[in-house]
Amino acid sequence: MESNATNNTDNILLEHFQKEIWSKVPHIEKTDGGKIVNATPLIDITYDLKECAKKQFSLNLDDKDLRVFGKFDSNLLAGSIKVRPAVNIIHDAIVTGNLKSGQTVFEATSGNFGIALGQLSKIGLDVVALVSRKLQEGVFEELRNEKIRIINLDMDICPAPGMKDSPNVLAARATAANIRSQLLELGFDPTIFDNASTEVQSLLAKQDIINLAKLLAKIYNCFCPEQYDNEMNIDVHRKVTAAEIDQQLHENGQSLEDFRIVCTFGTGGTSGGLSRYVFEKYAKKALHVVFPLGNQDVAGIRTRSKAFGLKFYEPEKYAAEHEVDFEQAKHLLKFFVDKGYDMGESSALALYAVMQMANFGGFGGKFVVIVADGIQKYKKNLEAMEKKQSRVEVSLQEAVSNVGDYDKVIWIHTQYTPREEGIEMIAKTLGVDKSKIFVPKARDVEQLLSTQQIPDELNKALEGTHKSLLVCMAGYTSMNAVKVLAGKGISTESLTGGIQAISQGKGKQIPELIKVATE
Repeated sequence: MESNATNNTDNILLEHFQKEIWSKVPHIEKTDGGKIVNATPLIDITYDLKECAKKQFSLNLDDKDLRVFGKFDSNLLAGSIKVRPAVNIIHDAIVTGNLKSGQTVFEATSGNFGIALGQLSKIGLDVVALVSRKLQEGVFEELRNEKIRIINLDMDICPAPGMKDSPNVLAARATAANIRSQLLELGFDPTIFDNASTEVQSLLAKQDIINLAKLLAKIYNCFCPEQYDNEMNIDVHRKVTAAEIDQQLHENGQSLEDFRIVCTFGTGGTSGGLSRYVFEKYAKKALHVVFPLGNQDVAGIRTRSKAFGLKFYEPEKYAAEHEVDFEQAKHLLKFFVDKGYDMGESSALALYAVMQMANFGGFGGKFVVIVADGIQKYKKNLEAMEKKQSRVEVSLQEAVSNVGDYDKVIWIHTQYTPREEGIEMIAKTLGVDKSKIFVPKARDVEQLLSTQQIPDELNKALEGTHKSLLVCMAGYTSMNAVKVLAGKGISTESLTGGIQAISQGKGKQIPELIKVATE
């Protein structure tokens, strides 16, 4: 078997690959006693996580028996953990003769694996990535920067093994025509595609993009890494990633046996490899898999419902699964990025899950969190979030739509306070409980605006809030208060039009809703 592989190996390509790519990623160095070289950083982030919990979420974890390490694969070549399976799969393909100079690589990707394959341009190999329009612009930019040739399926899907019900034949025909046109632009013979059009449309009707990539590689005599089905996707994390973490912990007098590992789910390769290693070596389940909530879209990972049907989704091997609110994890992401950590969206979700486990789940002890990629691709998202958070005013419609973002609704005026009927109307219109509305003394509001210092009672009401909505008569006083509070690092927004906007069309006069403050 070895001789056949050697005979079929493109030795020049292999030598180039090993020099330009293999030597720069984590791998087992046989000449060094089986030690893993080029390990990515394993950093103790316990202190910063506790600080984040306190400042961003008003959670005190100081008394928790907690130790958290981040495994920063964002430091890897190509910027993500996906370079590990990509490099090992391509290395095996060259050694076995399945990939040779001049061939093209086809793969379905939601981003990072395709970006990792872009390293192949260094050795003269082309990559064609099948992607959906759901990819963030930052991911598209990274793919283009890595000289990846893109076939945009113009479909709102992640790579998937296919739907069994309700195939969309008309959409499949349109998408097939679109793919044919793009292949022609990339220099592929369209008649070869036409000969397989029936099978192509069948796969598209089921949205089976994983097998579509395999089919295109087959008909054009190219190579497909098959990351969603290739056992090497798991093996590299079992043999290298997990062993690498264990090696680093042992170097610091610790063992992976005592840690929980937390990661998100993309293809299942990372979770599969890590869970196997710990079970095989320490006879325990230690892998916690994190998903966003079912209605949320987080770059490069799946919701739990979309993991079903994938070959490497193996919940029986996990210690637990967790569904976590990404809207909350965004605050953690900003905190850690501002601290200088290179961390992407999925990693923030995993770390937020650790915070939740430590605070609410009764999980003390030690964690290793897989930081799968960095912030570069998601900077525009982060900037948009920061811009949204820094807004001064919001319309009534926006406030109602996003009322869950507000911890409190605060009346803010120097002369007037709402009557009971006014408070009830504010609560009913916004869709919040009356207990969520806070009415400070008018003189406290005057003190806030005149001295730009927060009075004790108002400061106590604002303590621990992520964001509050300020409501006044017509929006002017609350807008000024937002600016003062922003200078103190407190996130608030002003309701445009104030209580006048709330009362509009409800048959109520302002004097019925507010009164002159007597304090």
